[in-house]
Amino acid sequence: MTRVMPPRSRKVRVLATLGPASSTPEMIATLFERGADAFRINMSHGDQASKIPVIEAIRAMETEYRRPTTILADLQGPKLRVGKFADGRVILEPGQTFVLDRSPEPGDATRVELPHREIFAAIARDARLLLDDGKLVLRVTDHSDDRIETVVEVGGALSNSKGLNVPDVVLPMAALTEKDISDLAFAVEQGVDWIALSFVQRPEDLADARKLIQGKAALLAKIEKPSAVARLDEIVEQCDGVMVARGDLGVELPPQSVPPLQKRIVETARRLGRPVIVATQMLESMITAPTPTRAEVSDVATAVYDGADAIMLSAESAAGAWPAESVAMMDAIANAVERDPAHGDRVHFTVTTPDPTTADALAAAAKTIANTASASAIICFTLSGSTARRIARERPSVPILVLTPRAQTARRLGLLWGVHAVQTRDVASFEEMVAKAKRMALRHGLAKGGERVVVCAGVPFGVPGSTNVLHVTQIIGDELKNYSHEG
Repeated sequence: MTRVMPPRSRKVRVLATLGPASSTPEMIATLFERGADAFRINMSHGDQASKIPVIEAIRAMETEYRRPTTILADLQGPKLRVGKFADGRVILEPGQTFVLDRSPEPGDATRVELPHREIFAAIARDARLLLDDGKLVLRVTDHSDDRIETVVEVGGALSNSKGLNVPDVVLPMAALTEKDISDLAFAVEQGVDWIALSFVQRPEDLADARKLIQGKAALLAKIEKPSAVARLDEIVEQCDGVMVARGDLGVELPPQSVPPLQKRIVETARRLGRPVIVATQMLESMITAPTPTRAEVSDVATAVYDGADAIMLSAESAAGAWPAESVAMMDAIANAVERDPAHGDRVHFTVTTPDPTTADALAAAAKTIANTASASAIICFTLSGSTARRIARERPSVPILVLTPRAQTARRLGLLWGVHAVQTRDVASFEEMVAKAKRMALRHGLAKGGERVVVCAGVPFGVPGSTNVLHVTQIIGDELKNYSHEG
């Protein structure tokens, strides 16, 4: 049975990670009904074959609910790990010397193999090495081409193949491993809408991924390393969207540094007109409990007040005991925040100055006119989605209805603040544009008789990047009766 899902009442999007707890068609549909706008597939877990039925289930649900649905494939990126120990585990004491070297011999309490030659090439005296998600901290005292001597600053148990972070230097490593390249090609072939790139250190890291994607998906940069923060503006300019990957940021930086960095990353992405996702540990306790802590609720609310485009669930929806409840809670928090009369003012703390272009000027004007004329919605015709991104950057107080003939464009816009995208046939004239805008606003419940809508488009029609028309029109009576039910 085909069902039509009405637009969400909230503007921030909810991105839910799928995994063992949520990969069946039934559960995916439940998450969608409870509030998930987009789905993340983590390429770090499982093989490629296991992802195919998940993607097929999302696309089948998309057809059933007649709503373009966004799929984000998250690449694993390089994983730095120490070698193995003769006894499987050692205890490192604060103040002791510990060596990382190139020898494949099993390690002990004085040394272990480090099978990553790039670290030896880049390491510097006084740099920190963080082990096991930052639980242990080593400080480099000396180094050579095949040996790094350290002193243990924070000790503890260290076992086989634990992860290693090197926050103080830029490593001469590509962001894409062989596995990532294979996973990227698979994801693009399967028609996913976004590719999330891990281990981004510099803007150049995005070039290889962009070349492999060949325009078939949008590229999202995960900001998870201090070196990426140092070149944040350049990285944001080179990608289509950004994720605040707070888990890895919290390992490589002091925990107290993460909240102001989150605000800075969100502000930078908004200023440069890129959608931004806040991710990791948002409702962490709901992995095992049916309700979140008050601190977690406040954390989610902060991201919504800051004007993030999307908020993400990780293990909560992928592997937790309460996936549907986690999505429903995220949806409830976001709705409550957006109903706060102070929400509109807080969202506009970030100043988004339009670029000196006609398209940006019209996007800014659309928001102002919608407010002044008490319009019910902004309706935007677009091929590439660029007009929708410009309008969403302005954070208007009314919904943004995006009409596009391209399914790919409609799906990619699922991570954009305030956007309800509909795939529909293109228009060929100004009169047809106005009529269709009214009809679709009525059909999707975003306006009713007597209300105004603001229409934004480009003439000539069908030409990407030609936004040059802004029109205000009033819906007279129930105009939906006067038109056929074409898409």
